Amino acid sequence: MRIWVNGGLHDAEDARLPVLDHGLTVGDGIFETVRTSHGRPFALTRHLDRLTRSARGLGLPDPDLDEVRRAVAAVVEANPVPLGRLRLTYTGGLSPLGSDRGDDGPSLVVALDGVTRRPDTTAVITVPWTRNERGALTGLKTTSYAENVVALARAREQGASEALFPNTADRLCEGTGSNVFVVLDGRVHTPPVASGCLAGITRALVVEWTGAEETDLPMRALAEADEVFLTSTLRDVQAVHRVDGRELPGAPGPVTAKAMRVFEERAGEDLDP
Repeated sequence: MRIWVNGGLHDAEDARLPVLDHGLTVGDGIFETVRTSHGRPFALTRHLDRLTRSARGLGLPDPDLDEVRRAVAAVVEANPVPLGRLRLTYTGGLSPLGSDRGDDGPSLVVALDGVTRRPDTTAVITVPWTRNERGALTGLKTTSYAENVVALARAREQGASEALFPNTADRLCEGTGSNVFVVLDGRVHTPPVASGCLAGITRALVVEWTGAEETDLPMRALAEADEVFLTSTLRDVQAVHRVDGRELPGAPGPVTAKAMRVFEERAGEDLDP
């Protein structure tokens, strides 16, 4: 594997960041995950726009998007895979111990590894921990992912691939790395960004392409829904066949199946929608 680190490509075993990089010591960083198909990234412009928004929200300098695009092109060329997970990581850089940032400037790392296509359906659980819809990091895609690590481990223990969080008002929010949609009486709903969920790229495209409604939803909507599905960069649209102990027979249902089909067709027509 060849990885871009701060201006150039390196073999994975030689790629280095300072051990006092602020992304490592205090989680002061942001990232994007971009799907690649045969060397072509999907929705890269939208991902780079969100990278910039996250940087501004965290108080980091705007990333040099021309450099990021050069890094993406170099990494994709150096690591040919049929289906890939392209990871862009942008951190506070070399800094003193503690929360204060140093003066050396940010670090940029771009890496790519191969992945397999996700199953058409999956199981999810709900967890008792909450997303803070009024937190300083709300809506930012930061590297502070320890909560997600813990929740996802709980999901794996229970035979699921994702854990869904409420927010502090006990409203449906999001998964550890996905957005959630529910089908109620034939209509598709997803929590609004005001719930504290990340404004997912795939989420936005599904809302745009299917007419899904942004709706403030109670957690019980998961128990009442006729269909449930997840969206994310690597899942695209993925049906849910079990929520906690509740089975949703026949998944993907007709509404979800249509959303899956529409997304696949529209994404195939335009790689940078």
